Amino acid sequence: MQLKFFKYHGAGNDFVILDGRTNLPLLSQEQIRFLCDRRFGIGGDGLMILQPTALADFEMLYFNSDGRPGSMCGNGGRCMVHFAAELNIISYKSTFIASDGMHEAFFLPNGWVSLKMNDVLLPVQNEAGDLILDTGSPHYVSFRNNLNLLDVFSEGRSIRNSSTFINNGINVNFVKVENDLIEIRTYERGVEEETLSCGTGITAAVIAAHFSGKLNADLNGVNVQARGGQLKVCFKKDSNKYVDVRLEGPAVKVFEGSINL
Repeated sequence: MQLKFFKYHGAGNDFVILDGRTNLPLLSQEQIRFLCDRRFGIGGDGLMILQPTALADFEMLYFNSDGRPGSMCGNGGRCMVHFAAELNIISYKSTFIASDGMHEAFFLPNGWVSLKMNDVLLPVQNEAGDLILDTGSPHYVSFRNNLNLLDVFSEGRSIRNSSTFINNGINVNFVKVENDLIEIRTYERGVEEETLSCGTGITAAVIAAHFSGKLNADLNGVNVQARGGQLKVCFKKDSNKYVDVRLEGPAVKVFEGSINL
């Protein structure tokens, strides 16, 4: 069977996207894993399906590269908005449904996509002094001084598979804050590797840094440097939560094609 696909990335966080409005077959976990395989398939950190819905412009179904259903993906959401515009489903703004509920997004003048995230409750600090919070996906944030010397794969995998998180997993972010610029490296569950960027992780890093008093920047936006590029997070603090949270960054179509499935 020939399967039509589209390949996108958001700051190096890459995805296989399928148009669910077509006669798309029900994909098995093994087939999704194959499509995301970087040697035998198309390659991607995840796979997304654009589905029609009467409640919004579209629904985003997200699967991790291991073939299992995933939670909210910020970079994926921005890429899906770009894809919906490519299909002429939307123009410059959109509403869509993801695993964590309704989202809205719009295109910025520089071509970036601004995605509204759900409100985020205050982080919780563990015994090690690291922070845990949920930005649509669960995240662990550890502040470090030199990210270049880190073995992100080994340290991230160790935390993700610790007794506290082994059952449901957690994304692990190593974060450096200097002069109101955040640098980040992330180990993602479901991919079980370091990815070039993670949208919900970048959002978590900014909120954790603000909560910890490490940011002096005003709330018009905080720049974040991931390995795959730069993004920006805007937010407001409101008593016990962060509101009006927006993730902004590039969404790029790489190529499209067909693959035998």
